[in-house]
Amino acid sequence: MDVTGGVLIVIGLVLYVLFYYTHGRYLQNKVVKADPNRETPAKKLFDGVDYVPANKYVLYGHHFASIAGAGPIVGPALALGWGWLLSIIWVWFGNVFVGVVHDYLALMSSVRYDGRSIGWVAGRLMGKRAMYVFNSYIWFSLLLVVAAFGFVISALFHAVPGAGIAALLLLFFAVFVGWLMYKTKLGFTWSTVIAWIFIILAIYLGVIGQFNNWLALTQQEWLIILLIYIIIAASLPVWVLLQPRDYMNAYILWTSLALGGGALIWLMFFGKGVLSLPAYTMYSANVVGGQPSPFWPAIPLVIACGALSGFHSLVGSGTSSKQLANELHGLFVAYGGMETEGFLSTMVIGSIGAFGVPALADSIMKSLGNAKVMGILGKIAKALSISPLTSSSTRADVLNFLNAFINNPNVFGKFYAGLANSLKWSVIPRSYAYATYHAFGLDLTVMTIFGTLWITGFALTSLDTATRLGRYAWQELMEPLKEKSRSLYRFLANKWVASTILAAIGIALAWGGNFLVLWPAFAGMNQLLSSLALMTVAVWVAKVQKASTAGKALVVAPAIFMWITVTLALLWYEAVVVPVFIEAGGGKLVTGVVVGTITAIGIALNLYLFGLWYKTMKKPSIE
Repeated sequence: MDVTGGVLIVIGLVLYVLFYYTHGRYLQNKVVKADPNRETPAKKLFDGVDYVPANKYVLYGHHFASIAGAGPIVGPALALGWGWLLSIIWVWFGNVFVGVVHDYLALMSSVRYDGRSIGWVAGRLMGKRAMYVFNSYIWFSLLLVVAAFGFVISALFHAVPGAGIAALLLLFFAVFVGWLMYKTKLGFTWSTVIAWIFIILAIYLGVIGQFNNWLALTQQEWLIILLIYIIIAASLPVWVLLQPRDYMNAYILWTSLALGGGALIWLMFFGKGVLSLPAYTMYSANVVGGQPSPFWPAIPLVIACGALSGFHSLVGSGTSSKQLANELHGLFVAYGGMETEGFLSTMVIGSIGAFGVPALADSIMKSLGNAKVMGILGKIAKALSISPLTSSSTRADVLNFLNAFINNPNVFGKFYAGLANSLKWSVIPRSYAYATYHAFGLDLTVMTIFGTLWITGFALTSLDTATRLGRYAWQELMEPLKEKSRSLYRFLANKWVASTILAAIGIALAWGGNFLVLWPAFAGMNQLLSSLALMTVAVWVAKVQKASTAGKALVVAPAIFMWITVTLALLWYEAVVVPVFIEAGGGKLVTGVVVGTITAIGIALNLYLFGLWYKTMKKPSIE
């Protein structure tokens, strides 16, 4: 029986609605015991900079746009090397059993501690040493977030410059919308209408710019622009740029989900949009660092935010908890935000699974003659025992080549990730464009630009939020210097200095371009962070909230499962993947050493924190 992308969308929607109104409501009423009359930190500690009460839809837009970076898009696209079936199972399992618990409780525990970071909460519950160790881990994790997302954004802007033009215009428009929304009497509704006009104008100018070859920059030039942008964005008050830009981006993202998901459902009614890529290739496909990668435990090194993500706990406890106006809004913002991200990953798997072949064909046609792409295509041809493609190959030749490729699951599992990476992941927006074209007749070029815009829009919001959160973690780590050297503390904890340190190192790592070793390091550190955050909220649920046995089990079980899975995955990564890049020499050696060192530090900090958590959970009570 053929499975369509629309079937995946429908199953995902049913699953998410069911869990929101059962599992989610249980967590809200029985575990968190949310109270609409309890004053939130946004009101109690209002400062007009970080603590600012937000309309729940604005906050949902900021939160969702911030958590849904490149992870739920690139991760599932990369995981298709194992086949779409294993990928979608992991996304759904991670969403409803781990991700939603992690996101919602991280936000609400922070709200109960005056909007403090999850690292601070860990220190409050497990001792001061836990705070410094946790914040050190967080800082290194965010360093890899900046590196991985910076690479993805710059690569896509280089490939589709119209999206880069639209994204830059939205930044300037967002500042004006923020001013209208917070500093004038125009109000929320009319500011929203003006925001819509600006969004349409930005996309229109982006399309015009694409056709006229405006701002055709190299990937490195885009990285420099991103460096300057994230330093500024991470240091300004949230209402100036972060809130309005994320709110405007949210409309683009919702539209993209509605169009993409709607297209796949519409095609399903006509028996179209059949998943043509392999459902299953092999257990150890060449996905992580180009090496044979066992699905378990390696899968969390690939699908990060789409299933669950420690980065979400940093957003929830770093920015969203400082803007929550009512405790009852938390379920919609955090639990609903995680489910929406899961829907995004479901759509990505469905659209690439159904339209990956024509999308790859378009990308290959534009890259015939590129040495890296031709090298991988040559290896695929050799493995398939067919004639290789040449710079003069026609589109029909490419389609025949790809059909032979997808009909041999073993060869597909070995080479798909490397091929998609060499094509700068343009398969993602192009497959989305094909889905909307076949369903609604929308122009392929325009929808490819729009697809790239919403993909990079997700990543941009996470990129600047990661830099801001890294600033928070760095400033907390610098606190011991207050007593020893106040002048040094003031310099190192300065928001501009703290933002620049993280941004500069992260972008420098992205500059190296070794994505297939960078991405799994980011994903692994990120996923391990989720288990550490779950352990922290498990202490809060058990010792402070004094939840029932069922309530505790809903948190402790996923925390332990993820800790075991990701710890094993990172140990495998250090033993198998990192040495290959170090032995390769040159730029790969540098990236391998730096990333391997960061990962090793993360594993050591993780083991120490697990010991502290175990001791704390054994105590009859905590102060």
